[in-house]
Amino acid sequence: MWLSSLFLMSSSCFSLRPSVAAVRFALLGFSTFALMSASQAQESAQSDAADNVLPAVQVTGSGDFGFTAQQAVSSTKSDKPLFETPQSISVLTRELLDARQVTSLNEAIQTTAGVSSGGYGRRGWDDFSIRGQRASESIYVDGLKLGQGSWIAQEVFGVERIEIVKGPASINFGQMQPGGIVNMVSKRPRAEAFGQVGFTVGSYGYRQATFDFGRPLESANGKAAFRINAMLSDADDPTDYVYYKNRYIAPSISLDFGPRTDFTILASYYDREYIRQQGLPTRGSLLPNPNGQLDRSLFIGDPGVGPYEGEQSTIGYALTHRFDSGWTLRQNFRWLDMNMTGRAVFVSGGLKNNYTEQGRSVTLQDVKEQVGALDTNIERTFNLAGIAHTVMAGLDLNRDKLHSGNTQCKIANLNIYSPTYNLPYSDCAIRTNGLTETSVQYAAVYLRDQIKFNERLSLNVAFRHDRVETETVNLQDGSVQKQNKNANTGNAALMYELTKNIAPYIGYATSFLPQAGLAVGGRQLNPEEGKQSEMGVKFQSDDKRLNASIAYYDLTRKNVASDDLENDGYQVEIGEQRSKGFEAEVAADLRNGWSLAGALALIDAEITDDTNAANIGKRLQNVPRRAASFLANYRFDGALQGWGAGFGIRHESAKTGPAVNFSVPGYTVADANVSYQGAGYRVMLNVKNLFDKDYFAGTLNANVVPLGDPRTVMLKAVFDF
Repeated sequence: MWLSSLFLMSSSCFSLRPSVAAVRFALLGFSTFALMSASQAQESAQSDAADNVLPAVQVTGSGDFGFTAQQAVSSTKSDKPLFETPQSISVLTRELLDARQVTSLNEAIQTTAGVSSGGYGRRGWDDFSIRGQRASESIYVDGLKLGQGSWIAQEVFGVERIEIVKGPASINFGQMQPGGIVNMVSKRPRAEAFGQVGFTVGSYGYRQATFDFGRPLESANGKAAFRINAMLSDADDPTDYVYYKNRYIAPSISLDFGPRTDFTILASYYDREYIRQQGLPTRGSLLPNPNGQLDRSLFIGDPGVGPYEGEQSTIGYALTHRFDSGWTLRQNFRWLDMNMTGRAVFVSGGLKNNYTEQGRSVTLQDVKEQVGALDTNIERTFNLAGIAHTVMAGLDLNRDKLHSGNTQCKIANLNIYSPTYNLPYSDCAIRTNGLTETSVQYAAVYLRDQIKFNERLSLNVAFRHDRVETETVNLQDGSVQKQNKNANTGNAALMYELTKNIAPYIGYATSFLPQAGLAVGGRQLNPEEGKQSEMGVKFQSDDKRLNASIAYYDLTRKNVASDDLENDGYQVEIGEQRSKGFEAEVAADLRNGWSLAGALALIDAEITDDTNAANIGKRLQNVPRRAASFLANYRFDGALQGWGAGFGIRHESAKTGPAVNFSVPGYTVADANVSYQGAGYRVMLNVKNLFDKDYFAGTLNANVVPLGDPRTVMLKAVFDF
């Protein structure tokens, strides 16, 4: 009854101004809460009439052991154990992130099997691919998508864990790229009081201060609590003139609405200022230049043109209610407001004047985005003809409005061997289709059934129907392009637990992604489509402190779009891409003091159809054929109790791209750490790229190659109070 009411009310959220839509989304969410409360009151009355006893409900956490995770909500939108989930999912726990002292999402996920991140260098955004397919626009927080693009590098201090779902996942997340998604799970209030402050200093002027504080609040059922975590960080860069400044705060509060209900309000504010780092001209770095090698600290932009400034605000809630009837209601809501403006100098063409001068242009960007997202589902487990079913039905609503301005200007060439900066720019003009407003809104219903035939054999089947409305307004000429699309996606997976420690599985899944770009003539692009077959085996120790998995997949992505090189400001559908490969991962938190995390990926990712026949068979950009990582940490006991040490290694083979005729060589870097845990404090020293290996992160285009990170030392002290 209440779910159908929600579906009818959701239609009124479309075609509204963002501010009005935000209010409507909030009212829609709270109407669910009101309906739930009324139902709860009725159930309580019925229960009181029967025996005047309200049964207690125990809520437990995920039960992670150090580096080893037990659950991933991203997989089924429920609390199903990872071992019983027939799909490749990687989980980075908070302890693992802290052990590595990661400072960005790119860095956090770069040790995950099948993930390649940072291939475009330190340009200030989150850039990564999953299973060979670009996935930078598939970033989620608490299961809700951030927006149409990755305009601001996300802050990782405020997350409890990071979940990487590999392969098409439209059944859970609707519009997405087929390689997979990254879901960042926010820190939540705890039942116990705690407080922590941290200070970090490091190479290249790195400074960070953190604060994390929480207290329980007096309530009838002991469920009320609040938490505030905040972070300030500043850093320069190995490249001259490049820097960033981050400011982040995230308050949250859990309210007590009874033993059957969990309700948490979450908010965040994030401010980021930075100068973009692009890399070096190809000749003089990767390829020879008759004038000699370039200094790796060379800045090919202009310090007088910049910086980028972005801010992102969010507010929302997470609701779970368990009914007497056995049904569980879950609802997540978030409103996001993002603004980003910036100026930067970019490379334009190859080197000139006997390979001594780099042609350049100036880009002025102005981006504003507002996103309202509401996901509601109900779930129940029951037996039918001796077979256990866990059924979920849900409604997913999203409204996203993006304003984008892009102006291009002229600026003088840069002498890369004797640079002169703070040069003026002129002749500015808005690019073709450079001033647009794109609205994407969808309503989707989904159904999932997790069928357990017996203690060993299970089948997961799911279906989703999306209706998507896309409108692109060209603010230069007033033209409007509209597109309405319906899409059906789903998945099916079969798992058999050979023993309580070994479970092979096989699965198939599909995805789709509407595209906001325009082709010549103003035609909107067809949605991307993805499909994947996967088989694998999961392993788990008796005490659940060791998890491992291996998987093989075959993934196809159709209707791939790219910039139209013959028509500036437009895009073109170029064809099809295919990825296939093997992955293996292990995470362990052993009782003898060792914590381990390892990953291995073999990826064959290439273009299988293209409007340019010469590209068919070429490898996809910045996807290595081989990648591996391993981290081992040890906690001493006895006379050295409190001390810890660790060593890690990471390798990627050569990378290339269809638009370049060269490859950047593979590389291997090592990391090391040492720590001491005292009474109420902890000190950590991390050295990244221990042997200061010079390497290239990937390929940007034929004229520029991004640089890898040099040796970086970080010293952190954390104090509890």
